[in-house]
Amino acid sequence: MTHQAPPRPAASHRSAGLSGRIRVPGDKSISHRSFMFGGLASGETRIAGLLQGEDVMRTGEAMKAMGAVIRREGDEWIIRGTGNGALVEPAAPLDFGNAGTGSRLTMGLVGAYDMETVFIGDASLSKRPMGRVLDPLRQMGVQVVNAAKGDRMPITLRGPKATAPIVYRVPMASAQVKSAVLLAGLNTPGVTTVVEPVMTRDHTEKMLRGFGAELDIETDHEGVRHIRLQGQGRLTGRTIVVPGDPSSAAFPLVAALVVPGSDIVIENVLMNPTRTGLIATLLEMGASIEFLNGCDAGGEDVADLHVRHSELRGVTVPADRAPSMIDEYPILAVAAALAEGETLMQGLDELRVKESDRLAAVARGLEANGVDCTEGKDFLAVRGRPGGKGLGGGPDGQGARKGIVATHLDHRIAMAFLVMGLAAEKPVTVDDANMIATSFPEFMGLMRGLGAEIG
Repeated sequence: MTHQAPPRPAASHRSAGLSGRIRVPGDKSISHRSFMFGGLASGETRIAGLLQGEDVMRTGEAMKAMGAVIRREGDEWIIRGTGNGALVEPAAPLDFGNAGTGSRLTMGLVGAYDMETVFIGDASLSKRPMGRVLDPLRQMGVQVVNAAKGDRMPITLRGPKATAPIVYRVPMASAQVKSAVLLAGLNTPGVTTVVEPVMTRDHTEKMLRGFGAELDIETDHEGVRHIRLQGQGRLTGRTIVVPGDPSSAAFPLVAALVVPGSDIVIENVLMNPTRTGLIATLLEMGASIEFLNGCDAGGEDVADLHVRHSELRGVTVPADRAPSMIDEYPILAVAAALAEGETLMQGLDELRVKESDRLAAVARGLEANGVDCTEGKDFLAVRGRPGGKGLGGGPDGQGARKGIVATHLDHRIAMAFLVMGLAAEKPVTVDDANMIATSFPEFMGLMRGLGAEIG
């Protein structure tokens, strides 16, 4: 399975100004959903710009195992879907590697089918709790036949003859839970309703409508969203152009902000307002980010980002911004470590259940490289050193064992700290860079192309 290769340490060194124009891979969230909805829809779906990282490919393999026909032609992926309600029972366990999004959404999708499905993953994914998805599925009649302790993988699901529609109030801000319930509702008679007190990324709702689902969204006077999906409708294949992933763009973006003399353009980045919390925060910190060529691409806002080196200052990031930047806190912490003053990030409890305990992993990585920080139950305070003075590991990144960052098989931890090394006084080393391929396989080459001393 994924990540069984021997660890491959990597280091980054203080770099001269970064320059150039780049495109980051397609958005991970939209890519997962493109394979899923294309595999479920009737007719043909064509996808351009798909992220070809390991996580997304696992979702594609799962849809093929359940009857979808998927092939690549040049730069496009072409899918012949099964039709809603017509998935077939997979002959073998669905191995999702490290793909938390793919596995959780697929649990919702297959839970409404009268068949047995086994989910497995790598060591990292097998530690992640799935109960937040399984709890509403149980309410719909799905049987969890087997699961490791704490509702963890390996997990075997058995769907009922007919699932029951429910009204489910999401207890935490989680697009994965919301999406899993809606996907289960696709093959459920009647109306499935998700009540979302705090809005999270809305790609599932937008894409379901684009494929023809009957979906209604109402926001009440308290700002609570009520999402209603009519089950057992027809989905029809369509053409999708996947914009650049803002979570991937975050790494070269912050690198350009913190490396003196940098001036880069990142093209075609998704600007969905549920995904731009990091950019809003960096602008508050004094970042020079200019938005160029903004347009609508298939219902999503996109723009080019012109980014220049900036003198950043610490800010307080409110808890209610967390859903719009939940994957970007590791790289924000790096920006904060190189900013003037203290940055306080609040409402971070969701980071405890990502690919790793990201909050703890970020704090330990900062400490290992000389950054003054305080980790709380749901917050992180970082006191920066402008110019990276004194930050980083030992000579050549290897002289001080404490300077090596433990990534815990987490791609975002690895990339964030490699960015840190580009502006720190001393090199920064991560214990393994293999898992970067799950979301951003081009990361090393792209950064070197901008002038980064990394590898």
